[in-house]
Amino acid sequence: MDMRQTYLFLLEDPLRFAKAVSGITLRAYQAEVVLAILDSVRNGRGLSFVVMFPRQSGKNELQAQLETYLLLLLSQTDAELVKVSPTWKPQAQNAMRRLERTLSANLLTRDLWKKESGYIYRIGRARIFFFSGNPEANIVGATASTLLEVDEAQDVLPDKFDKDIAPMAASTNATRVFFGTAWTSDTLLARELRAAKKAESRDGQRRSFVLTAEEVGTLLPSYRAFVAGRVARLGRSHPLVRTQFFSEEIESGGGLFPLERCLLMRGEHPPLSKPQPGEAYAFLIDVGGEDAAASQPAGEGLENPARDLTALTIVAVGLAGLDDPLLRKPVYRVVHRRQWQGTPHSQLYGQIMTLAETWQPQQVVVDATGVGAGLASFLTAALPGRVTPFVFTAASKSKLGWDFLGVIETGRFKDYACEGEDTEATRLQELFLGQAAACERQMRRGPEHHLAWGVPDGRREANSGDWLHDDLLVSAALCAVLDKMPWYTPQPGAILQAADPLDELDWGF
Repeated sequence: MDMRQTYLFLLEDPLRFAKAVSGITLRAYQAEVVLAILDSVRNGRGLSFVVMFPRQSGKNELQAQLETYLLLLLSQTDAELVKVSPTWKPQAQNAMRRLERTLSANLLTRDLWKKESGYIYRIGRARIFFFSGNPEANIVGATASTLLEVDEAQDVLPDKFDKDIAPMAASTNATRVFFGTAWTSDTLLARELRAAKKAESRDGQRRSFVLTAEEVGTLLPSYRAFVAGRVARLGRSHPLVRTQFFSEEIESGGGLFPLERCLLMRGEHPPLSKPQPGEAYAFLIDVGGEDAAASQPAGEGLENPARDLTALTIVAVGLAGLDDPLLRKPVYRVVHRRQWQGTPHSQLYGQIMTLAETWQPQQVVVDATGVGAGLASFLTAALPGRVTPFVFTAASKSKLGWDFLGVIETGRFKDYACEGEDTEATRLQELFLGQAAACERQMRRGPEHHLAWGVPDGRREANSGDWLHDDLLVSAALCAVLDKMPWYTPQPGAILQAADPLDELDWGF
């Protein structure tokens, strides 16, 4: 077989092509996708496919091999491929780097491909164009005569696709592929998946390829172990686990703490009024505003009952989980709560320091946002090495919310059990649960997967009619910050009897 025959033989089969000239063996689930897309491209079917794979399961390798094969196969034609990513940097640039590596590693393409204008790759007359699907990106006018790819389609706005991207494939009815990972049910990816399944039911032609971590794990034991570790750290019901590994869509809004999640927080230990020997404790402080005319506890005749409150949650840190090879994280048991409204921060500082002298916390996490910055600074100076200021931003609060859900879903946050007693501990627990029940979430579109969460303004408690805040809830959530801190088991003091140095001298008599 001469070189031309070998060349044609390899191009007959994209799977053979990838293995022989790139050393890549596509897995069965990757091969199904490649063959279906190529059939639509070669035969001008103009089908629209949805490929929903879990994270780290080979979606990007599949894309790079498909693009390399098509550029070489169609190099004698004026083929135009377009690939759109949600952002230019880093996503579109990462996609270009992956294609460059594949083109350079392939024995048949490494000396043939060229890069033009910083975003176009060419072999012969065939080209692939890379664009950003950011809402502000100006990409009108490009043509996808052969194939249109939308990567991470769950993060591309449907309006942006409909207005600027979809027309690229219109003139030739080019094949379209939406790659991504499950997110909320109102994304572009979710919409196209529903359309693909509806079309399948009409003609029997497969258009949707939805894969879960369980299916990948049956082929790859190392992947199964990786996902098991994520489940152990976050919990199977965590939204990021459900979407990124098990291809389960979630609703974009609604309550963040449904009944089943609140039940996971239920503990069996009693509240405490003082520390217990041998326990490690941490203070979690959400700081509210101060009222110079008010210093009494919350709810006692304040002129401004809607003012934010300062909340302190004291947790006992259980260290047994550190020995779990998958978990390696502590367990947090709420043992005590305090709440202040309008108290001047100078007085608040003194009261917190009095509590710190009693409880001897190993770590203190304190809200250092806005008015909280001063109190956080005073505590940092008074308790050196033990205070972690936490500044709330949209990004940091989102991460805190995701991390707190992981703590809850793995059974590592447990509230005390009051057994119906009419105590201050009971009142504050009921208030905490009321805040959790009223807390709403909004899943933001975008690669960061920002989570906006909190009790909406204007809510009131069901029984008392008082303004409902989220200070106790936010205070509790700060326990997720403790996961990154060093912990040790407190030990009782001991007196070691050292040898008398005078006994070791040679007196010479």
